[in-house]
Amino acid sequence: MSSAPTADPRHRVPSLHRRLAHANANRLQPRGPDDDATADCLSLLAWEERLLSNERRAVSAVAAQAPTTVDGFLTWFNALREHGPGQNDRLFPWLAREASFAQMRWFLTQEAAGEAGFDDLVAFTQVKLPVRAKLELARNYWDEMGRGSADGMHGRMLEQLVHTLALPVAIDTTVWPALALGNLMLGLATRRNYTYHSLGALGVVELTAPGRVAQVAAGLRRLGLGPTERRYFDVHAVLDVKHSAAWNAEIIAPLVEADPNTAAWIAEGALMRLNAGARCFACYRAWFADVTSIEADADADAAATAE
Repeated sequence: MSSAPTADPRHRVPSLHRRLAHANANRLQPRGPDDDATADCLSLLAWEERLLSNERRAVSAVAAQAPTTVDGFLTWFNALREHGPGQNDRLFPWLAREASFAQMRWFLTQEAAGEAGFDDLVAFTQVKLPVRAKLELARNYWDEMGRGSADGMHGRMLEQLVHTLALPVAIDTTVWPALALGNLMLGLATRRNYTYHSLGALGVVELTAPGRVAQVAAGLRRLGLGPTERRYFDVHAVLDVKHSAAWNAEIIAPLVEADPNTAAWIAEGALMRLNAGARCFACYRAWFADVTSIEADADADAAATAE
């Protein structure tokens, strides 16, 4: 068994996230009782705990300012849609209006590789929650499951897009912030001491995703992709608005009303998720800028050679 990482120097974070992503993908696979393939993941769990603690520490001061009354907290939470980290990032209008097909494929590849599976995250999070919250999570999960239709399953829609566009999804070729986002979401959902953080993280996805996915869908439409290829994004642009309203009313409000202490934990989870998303957007923009610069230099060299 490999030893647990004992330090988090910045230059090691990408490789540790890659190792954790591999280990998480492995440990979640069903297996028989004699198939022990969890050794590397177990060695990384201590580092995962430090990761979550560090992410929480980074947002705790802001989260502590969130009101602890139901109406006040919901006003604060909903304001994250416009003013939270990573919101209104210029990446998405650019994807809608300017990205080439190759650039869009690269973006979708990164997003698919970092996807932790909303349905599974909901399933992990709902364990032992109060009835009202559990029922809303069950309704959300049922929608994720296509309400019993395999063709309507949201995860399957994304898998079909990956297959149709032949996206080369692989952990080893994915930028580390996308892997870190998936690792964060899975860590929150599977650790019971972060249950309320997971609810905040999942709830803020429902709150903020519609505007982003609508712009991705617009970019796909501009590039000539049809309704089948756009379906995953078209569905979430509409359905997540409904999910967000229900999440606020049936999960966040009753939990905060029953125990005002949960407000800070839900707020921390939401901010942790938004910070992770903002790092992804910045990384993607930097990658696209580098590629554009390389292409521009190549065009200039070709023009000079022609002269």
